[in-house]
Amino acid sequence: METKFIKHKQPCPLCGSSDAVSVNENGSAKCFSCNKFIPKYDGTNTHVVTPTIVSSQPKIESPQLSFNALTDRGISRDTAVKYGVKSEVFAGKVTKHIYPYYKGTDIVGTKGRNVEKKNFYCNGTLENTGLFGEQLFKHGGKYLTITEGECDAMAVYEMFKGNWSVVSLKRGASAAVRDIRESIEFVESYDNVVLCFDSDKQGREAAKKVAKILRPNKTKIMTLPTEYKDANDMLKAKAFKEFNKSFWEAKTYTPSGILELSSKKDDWLNREVKESVAYPWEGLNKKLFGMRKGELVTLTGGTGLGKSSVTRELEHWLIKNTEDNVGIIALEENWTRTTDGLLSIEANDRIYLNEKRNKYSEEELSNLFDKVIQTGRVFVHAHLGATDIDEIFSKLRYIIVGCECQWVVVDHLHMLVNVMTEGDERRGIDSLMNRLRSLVEETGVGMILVSHLRRATGDKGHEKGVEVSLSHLKGSQGIAQLSDCVIALERNQQAANKKEANTTKVRVLKSRYTGDTGLACKLVYDSETGRLFEDTEQETFDNEVTEYEF
Repeated sequence: METKFIKHKQPCPLCGSSDAVSVNENGSAKCFSCNKFIPKYDGTNTHVVTPTIVSSQPKIESPQLSFNALTDRGISRDTAVKYGVKSEVFAGKVTKHIYPYYKGTDIVGTKGRNVEKKNFYCNGTLENTGLFGEQLFKHGGKYLTITEGECDAMAVYEMFKGNWSVVSLKRGASAAVRDIRESIEFVESYDNVVLCFDSDKQGREAAKKVAKILRPNKTKIMTLPTEYKDANDMLKAKAFKEFNKSFWEAKTYTPSGILELSSKKDDWLNREVKESVAYPWEGLNKKLFGMRKGELVTLTGGTGLGKSSVTRELEHWLIKNTEDNVGIIALEENWTRTTDGLLSIEANDRIYLNEKRNKYSEEELSNLFDKVIQTGRVFVHAHLGATDIDEIFSKLRYIIVGCECQWVVVDHLHMLVNVMTEGDERRGIDSLMNRLRSLVEETGVGMILVSHLRRATGDKGHEKGVEVSLSHLKGSQGIAQLSDCVIALERNQQAANKKEANTTKVRVLKSRYTGDTGLACKLVYDSETGRLFEDTEQETFDNEVTEYEF
């Protein structure tokens, strides 16, 4: 039960302090200077209750409360005096802090902290008091920094060299909104309020809640370097430059989805440049200017038109022409087929066929393997067939985040849909595309996604080389909407001319980066090597922008 103070700043008849005694409503009193309890206070009595210590050990002087440097927290005596924080020093160590809380000019409660046990306790009341330190900064100003705890406030004050107003919450992050509401007039008297709460989840969430109750554009939220829990940690580590950088880079809080654009000028000027990785085929590069991390590229085409061959060429190209880690999620093949395909491209030979493989020595095969499957750079999904959708996404996230893959190939979208739902295909695709898009945005990975086409209507189908448009994407407009780039493959399998039957036209249906669409190049399949080579013969390509649906 809290004991209510009725008088404060009274003289102590024991230690001679002129203002350290607080008198309780039952007539008892306590001196916060000598830490003695007076059962019946009249201003002159000297009868006190002092604990009796019975011990065989030599008598040790009882600890006393006084102004000291808070050595356990790296806080100077001057700052402790500034904030009125006394401490208990026992055997040369600070064992207790006492933080005063004011109502007006009177101390009506204190919060104590046992250093060793790291627990808090209260005397008097904290109800309707100001924030810790509020009594020191009454006239408003340009900047007010609010921390989560008392020592953090004093730490920030020291790192600011006393140049800015700094206070702290009374009851920690869990009661942050309540504490701010009780001091709302004081807080709103400042032009800018900077929240320097702990870097844990509770601190971050509390900062957002506080920001929501203050005037728009007033509140900035600091993000401390990840290696520090709070401001006091930074003081103890003497990370003054890092703290000041975090302070001046604090972001103005705005509700989710609302951005005051002028505040992003520096971010725009200094944004990370997206470096492009060229495609293996020049015609495609002219349309797309290469592929970039943080983009979702959808590769589509009819059944048997070479999507797997093109995808394998891209996988091999990324492995050989970047130093990035590459992840492959191929749900319709095991790791052996994936490896066979990659090494066949390296050998420029179809060594996935036994008749071809048998012509190579074990040493030659070993060298081919080492040239492509470089240690720690290529990661595959090793489970053939569909599994639980959440499990697949968990593996996909692990490949990207845990294995640090900067590029990932997912083959194919509709296998994921089949795993996810047997019902509404359109809704299933929409849901999956949103999840994939979010993953790309969150991680910055470059993703190549294989997708099928719906069956073409009319006499000329995809197997006869029908021109592909965005409306042919199977199941949902979400594929076109959420992809940065859509590349379609066209080939007339039924052509009488062998070269024509083995030639794939590559058509760009969408390019968010360049806006350039239309036919890009032709790829000729070499049945001897199993490779796709760009046909450089001149041909009049249509440069018209094809159907573009959003």
